[in-house]
Amino acid sequence: MYSKDQASQLKQAFWTAFGQYMGPVLSAEGLRTNWINYKTGVKHIYFRTQADNKMASVAIEIAHPDAELQELFFEQFATYKTMLHNTLGEEWQWQLHGKDEYGKIVSRIYTELSPVSIFQQEDWPKLISFFKPRIIALDEFWNDVKVSFEA
Repeated sequence: MYSKDQASQLKQAFWTAFGQYMGPVLSAEGLRTNWINYKTGVKHIYFRTQADNKMASVAIEIAHPDAELQELFFEQFATYKTMLHNTLGEEWQWQLHGKDEYGKIVSRIYTELSPVSIFQQEDWPKLISFFKPRIIALDEFWNDVKVSFEA
């Protein structure tokens, strides 16, 4: 078991290492990108990469405070479901109106990897191999469909 401070340092070390690893990778538009804190450019739509002591996940998170508008965004993503899955090379899970770790209602399109732990450095290559192709594919997908979500 790790102290809060040790756990925080390990998490920070992983995300720093991942950021350095992804640093040279350009976006689908050929631009430098902050892959860890990816900006979709559309309010209430986020790309999340998360890891803890049991699993890791990559998600499109729709966090609009209005549940009906959140559902509309979710349905809009559903119209691109085949394109998304083709770009990712795999099918993801779709969850309308779930709760995040803070109890807030969010909708998610996501995939998970387990068992892995961000606290085990020997799992870091697995985590990087999980995150890298998926966040790059999300960027490629988003580059093609973002304009339809901006309206």
